[in-house]
Amino acid sequence: MKRYGSVIKVRPEKLEEYKRLHAAVWPDVLKMIKECNIHNYSIYYKDGYLFSYYEYSGTDYEADMAKMAADPVTQKWWEVCIPCQEPLETRKEGEWWAQMEEVFHLD
Repeated sequence: MKRYGSVIKVRPEKLEEYKRLHAAVWPDVLKMIKECNIHNYSIYYKDGYLFSYYEYSGTDYEADMAKMAADPVTQKWWEVCIPCQEPLETRKEGEWWAQMEEVFHLD
């Protein structure tokens, strides 16, 4: 199992919409997340930033992320969420949410 943390800005005028969307995530989106071996997934908010944490239990992260990205329902979900988000300028090429480095963990 590998842990992932990532960060993105949320547009202030879209924060309540983002919260509303995530209070009722589409069932097929949740199903795809689980099918792609993602567990213990949380998104937190603070001072204009969204912080995402999840655990990945699969064996081929790139393939699972490609599977999720190819899913039509997930693509539609992203279409409604993307206008709420503003990616960090310091993100790596190809990232929307900027991946974070884990610097401490205690089980």
